[in-house]
Formats: sequence, structure tokens, C-alpha cells
Amino acid sequence: MENIDIKNFNFEDNNNKYIIPVSVSNKHVHLCQADLDALFGSGYQLTPSKDLSQPGQFAAEETINIVGMKGILEGVRILGPLRSNTQVELAQTDARKVGIKAPLRNSGDVKGSPGAVLVGPKGYVVLEQGCIVANLHIHLHSSEGAELGIADQNLVDVYIKGDGKYVCFQNVLVRIGDSHKKDMHIDTDEGNAARVGKDAKGLIVKRS
Repeated sequence: MENIDIKNFNFEDNNNKYIIPVSVSNKHVHLCQADLDALFGSGYQLTPSKDLSQPGQFAAEETINIVGMKGILEGVRILGPLRSNTQVELAQTDARKVGIKAPLRNSGDVKGSPGAVLVGPKGYVVLEQGCIVANLHIHLHSSEGAELGIADQNLVDVYIKGDGKYVCFQNVLVRIGDSHKKDMHIDTDEGNAARVGKDAKGLIVKRS
């Protein structure tokens, strides 16, 4: 995959196994059951609204407000299913807007990260930690990883064709498992920088 003429590269070549869909993730929150109960009432269950790219994951109809030192993010979508720990994923622009000094972390790595106040229709939660800017990353099924010669936790580069520009994201973490499906996740700041929209695609370039 060396010496790529990226400006003339065909990102619509369905036979090229290194081409990957790119999804832009807006700010969202993953909740544990205890926090869901506090925000929406005891025993509450999320209402799936839209399936996400990864099997079994969904955007819920429910939203909450997130309160930082400088303001409020209203109508932040909850993603399901529930997790063992609550995690808030923000773009850097969102975090700065409300005064949350969210560090850049891999999803799930929230130790020592700042918290916030989460407000729902039935109550609120004072989150001690859990607010991060999630690192962009790639999901691959185990069979897809084997086909591409990429192992779990490998780092790759990805070229993305945007509107009138090309962007290369380097050192992109790859997550591989039997419950994963080929997709790249970037946040809204990264999506705006690359000028990508719906149905965007990237080209994986393996690192030596």
C-alpha cells in the first residue's frame, strides 16, 4: 500500500478490503444501571431509537443534560446497552464550551478524568469521573482483522477523502473482536476538520 496516489484513488472500490466506512460520532453518554435509575426512575429501561454500526449497540430516544463549570450541554443522547460504568464522550469543542477539561483517552479509560453533573427528568447524578474526549479508532471483526493482517491494538494510518480535501489520521487504534464490525469512529471536530459527511470512507494503510 506504499506510494499511494491518494488524489486519484478510488474510494468507491468495493473490492478493496482496506477501504472502511467512517462514522462521525456526536457527543453522547453511556450509563450504568444505577445512574439510569437516578436520572429516569428505578427500574427504567432505555428505548432503542436507532441501531448503530456495531452489532447490538443503539442510540436511545432518551437524552440528558450535562452541566459543566461554564454551561450546560442540553439533549445529549444516551447510547445503549448499559455499561458497568458511566462514561461521557465529548468532542473538544463541546468540552471547552462548558468548562470540562476532558482528556484525550481511549474509550473506557476514565480513571482520573473530570466529572460533571448529569441531569435527567427524575433526578441528577454527580459524576466524580468519566468525561473524556475519545480517541478515534477502528472496529474490525476477528475475520476482517485476519484478512487484513491486522491484530487487536495495532496502530494504522487512515486516509479520508472529504469535501475538497484529503486528510490522513495517523496512529489510529484498531479494536478487533467477534462482536465487532468494520467501521472507523471519529468525533464531530475530526469530521469537520476532514470535511466528511454521510457515507464517508477511509483507506487503511498498515504501519511497518
